[in-house]
Amino acid sequence: MRIHISHETRYHYDVPASGLIQTLRLTPRNYDGQHVIDWRIDVSVDCRLDRQEDAFGNITHAFTADGPLGDLTIAVVGEVETRDTGGIIAGAIERFPPSLYLRETALTQPDAAIKEFARDQGAHDSTLALLHALLTRINKEIVFDTDPTHVSTTAAEAFALRRGVCQDMSHVFIACARLLGVPARYVSGYLWHADGTVLQEAGHAWAEAYVSDLGWVAFDPANGVSATEAYVRVAAALDYLGASPVRGTRYGGGAEALAVRIEVDQAARQAQN
Repeated sequence: MRIHISHETRYHYDVPASGLIQTLRLTPRNYDGQHVIDWRIDVSVDCRLDRQEDAFGNITHAFTADGPLGDLTIAVVGEVETRDTGGIIAGAIERFPPSLYLRETALTQPDAAIKEFARDQGAHDSTLALLHALLTRINKEIVFDTDPTHVSTTAAEAFALRRGVCQDMSHVFIACARLLGVPARYVSGYLWHADGTVLQEAGHAWAEAYVSDLGWVAFDPANGVSATEAYVRVAAALDYLGASPVRGTRYGGGAEALAVRIEVDQAARQAQN
């Protein structure tokens, strides 16, 4: 599948900011199930985008800008060719052994309720079967809801609410998998919707877990499936903070208003339009 992506992030500051520093994880990499055909990042301020790689092998772009800055727009446009690998991630850059991804973080630290939930998964014939059972339970028991959580919500907080977004469900899945001795990590990216929904208010997030005889396998708790050709993988890390699309700081600026507009569609349909 050839997927076209347009992702625009706009910031408005009530009082012009005197300066800012931003790090972007908005550029996908090639691996066996994904080939980047074209990708471009534009920033509305006069700056230089410095391309680097972080510790996990994600492509990053960093920039600084001096004020006064009343607005900032980060625009991404690109096309990616994908194919269905049954959720198996092969050929991706791996900087660390799988055991690193057993490490807890503040966002994925389990509480007593998550520990009980993880222990209650029961016996399964294989690690893969265990992970699919966990995927199904989280998808059924946590309701997708954009209201009660935010970017700093922990797995324990979302699990207590039994509500949240894809980020929250992924953190819960990761916390449970690690408790069960399975390395797991957070993935940010994009999802093409087969129902024809093109305009989206946010990117997508899911998890990957390491299965000894298969390698890394992608699981999407928000949709209850393994990743397919409809998924575009951008960044992976221990949790959201390490894979977030945009992170940074600014000096001054007062209150901030954020608007995100994402379009994910098949490239052939884009050409027709």
